[in-house]
Amino acid sequence: MLYPIILSGGFGGRLWPTSRTHRPKQFIPLISEKTLLQETLIRLAGLKNLGSPTFITNVRHRFIVAEQVRAIDLQPRRIYLEPVGRNTAPAIAISAFDIVENHEDGLLLVLPSDHVILNIRSFHKAIREATVLANHDYLVTFGILPTAPKTGYGYIQQGELLKNGTQGKGYQVAAFVEKPNRHTAQKYVESKNYLWNSGIFMFKASRYLEELKAHAPAVYEASQKAYQQARQDVDFMWLDEDLFSQSPDLSIDYAIMEKTSQAAVVPVDMGWSDVGSWGALWEVVNKDIHGNAALGNVYMKEVSNCYIRSDKEIVAALGIDGLIVIDTDDALLIAHMDKEQEVKDVFKRLM
Repeated sequence: MLYPIILSGGFGGRLWPTSRTHRPKQFIPLISEKTLLQETLIRLAGLKNLGSPTFITNVRHRFIVAEQVRAIDLQPRRIYLEPVGRNTAPAIAISAFDIVENHEDGLLLVLPSDHVILNIRSFHKAIREATVLANHDYLVTFGILPTAPKTGYGYIQQGELLKNGTQGKGYQVAAFVEKPNRHTAQKYVESKNYLWNSGIFMFKASRYLEELKAHAPAVYEASQKAYQQARQDVDFMWLDEDLFSQSPDLSIDYAIMEKTSQAAVVPVDMGWSDVGSWGALWEVVNKDIHGNAALGNVYMKEVSNCYIRSDKEIVAALGIDGLIVIDTDDALLIAHMDKEQEVKDVFKRLM
């Protein structure tokens, strides 16, 4: 069985003011009438041997998750509530302990809840290829074929080709690379040997726990104790705050993937974006012939390469280029596309 593990603990600060602490970007419809969380679940339809999804979310978002899953007629397997954020390594560990205890040794498909994937067929093909590798005890990540020298993504260097018994390709991971500067990113793209790190993973639950115990024992021990003492309350599994807080704040990349000798990567071109900024969202949504994306009550004249969103009264834009304009009930953002990464600083300062 393949068990989706949906990570939904982020706050999406670069998409302020639409994304807020009480309702982050994964719970907002940004590319369709469905929210990003719902889109994450809907695109799994058609996969074989698919179990019910497990959710890991912040305690304050528990009712939003339950309501949005119910709205698309899906039944969650578990909804685990994090009392504090401790990054992805302990969050995945909670799910792994659950699967190992209750379903022997299923495969975990770890999915952030706030990404966009436009080519579902390629996504499913990559999952089938990753399944073969995961069943041979590899810890698999999905690497995105880069289209530009992006400095906002981590990169994965491809190693040797693995003979995985499929028509597709899987590679040994040679290295994980932090977000580079533009010059370095350009070299990565030109080499055709580097992939964007998507943050999507697949592995056996038991293999994940073995590697976690070997490379990040403090995360393993704290997560195990928190899982064992989890309290069920109707639709939710409450993790003990004192126990869960004892885990180091570590991502799966730092805790395991950069240390294990069994890391593999499946390259895939699937129209992926982490929608990490307004500019990233602008790139994946439909635009007019002038490169503009507009949502809501918007009037434009002599406007190009802009993303304009109005949640209330009309926004009129005249003679501008390359701007982000986001008008909500209680805040207005106007920024140049070149400053999109700095929106997070505004979010931290104001929220």
